[in-house]
Amino acid sequence: MLYKTNGIVFRLTNYGETSIIVNIFTSAFGLQSYIVNGVRGRSKKTNLALYQPLTLLDLVVYHRENASIMRIKDVKCIHPYQSITNDFRKSTIALFLNEVVNRTVKEQSHAKELCEFLIQSFISLDLLQSNVENFHLIFLIRLSQHLGFRPSEVGELSGGWMADEQEEKILSKLLTTNYTDSITMTNVQRKNILDLLLRFYVLHSANFGELKSLSVIREIIQ
Repeated sequence: MLYKTNGIVFRLTNYGETSIIVNIFTSAFGLQSYIVNGVRGRSKKTNLALYQPLTLLDLVVYHRENASIMRIKDVKCIHPYQSITNDFRKSTIALFLNEVVNRTVKEQSHAKELCEFLIQSFISLDLLQSNVENFHLIFLIRLSQHLGFRPSEVGELSGGWMADEQEEKILSKLLTTNYTDSITMTNVQRKNILDLLLRFYVLHSANFGELKSLSVIREIIQ
């Protein structure tokens, strides 16, 4: 049957000479795999740019329960990115967060709420004109709520690792802040808080592992 749904691209893999397998987190069905034919090569009929990681999509898809790979009937971009692709700091954050969601978002439950959160978050990143450097920290805290392990207080998050009083105050603000809010912190504090948040994710998310993009975001977001 055909269904209309929003979605966000998580990753794509080349398949055969001209096709791809694209993994999309949809509001209707959670994480799904779709085969798209004729998207690569000279005679491509579909725009490959639509299936790049984190592209936000309005979809009409074929769906069958228990099928491992589905097909897409119609697709269009909800929000063409204006600054994420051109702003090196934003693209670095997007690369990092794409790796995070690929490691953590597995379940199909609460798909609509989680998909909406992801779509609105990356639109916010694209439109953000200031305070970009803290976006990934706020995103990690907010994502943890949708994954079922958001901390209600700093003590749950720090787990005894943090002794710096100022960093605990910053963390307390991060628990309730918005993407547009300004929170002042040093580069060292930002690095320490990111490390703490990632340790928190390791404890609560199976097979989280070491992120390949971590060294890049540490270098760029200062």
